[in-house]
Amino acid sequence: MKFHPVTVLLDLIYPPKCVLCGTLLTWRQHDFCDSCRKTLPVCDEKLHRTEVFDGVTAALWYQGAVRGSILRYKFSGRSHYSRCYGRLLAAACVRLPLEEVDAVTWIPVSRRRRWRRGYDQSKLLAAALAKALDKPLVSTLRKTKHNPPQSTLTTPEERRANVLGVYRAVGHGAAGKRLLLVDDVWTTGATATEAGRTLLLAGADTVWMAALARSREFKENEQVKPC
Repeated sequence: MKFHPVTVLLDLIYPPKCVLCGTLLTWRQHDFCDSCRKTLPVCDEKLHRTEVFDGVTAALWYQGAVRGSILRYKFSGRSHYSRCYGRLLAAACVRLPLEEVDAVTWIPVSRRRRWRRGYDQSKLLAAALAKALDKPLVSTLRKTKHNPPQSTLTTPEERRANVLGVYRAVGHGAAGKRLLLVDDVWTTGATATEAGRTLLLAGADTVWMAALARSREFKENEQVKPC
């Protein structure tokens, strides 16, 4: 194994830690400590279709240490987690017909939320995934309304109403494209569905959906079709 001098120096100054539990990693460990890797809650659900998406997949279940890790990624400046997350999501995307995907895109946060965090976590995740899949990354959506966070709402109906009309297609980036849309967490699917519908109305040929983590909550309310 070859080591880049800069990487070695950075590891000495900022020792790599497990993305889930924060334990210092040894030289042979990558992204996760051995304990967390063994208990990683991999989302093993089969690919499914919805009224908007030709296929939906997720890498992990949104629970326990995974939930804590994603919250740190979004709200505590752990933007570097995106590299690990991108690799995890790429592994989950083997369920998709990747030969039919033209480009990777993402569900953007509002300008205000991006300014507060310093980055758009879904864009970083999509960029890492695009690199892992060797696909182009394209900007296709803009969030035009700073709505309340979906996590503050308790029912699927409230979540659907909260995101209605909040996205707008950017230029002609979606037209005629077969797109893989990326987000960090899929709960009810309301946010992703609104974003995906916007892409289809903007001329996208097909849209697939990939989420880093999938919540078990609200599953009974989903309208899905088998692939």
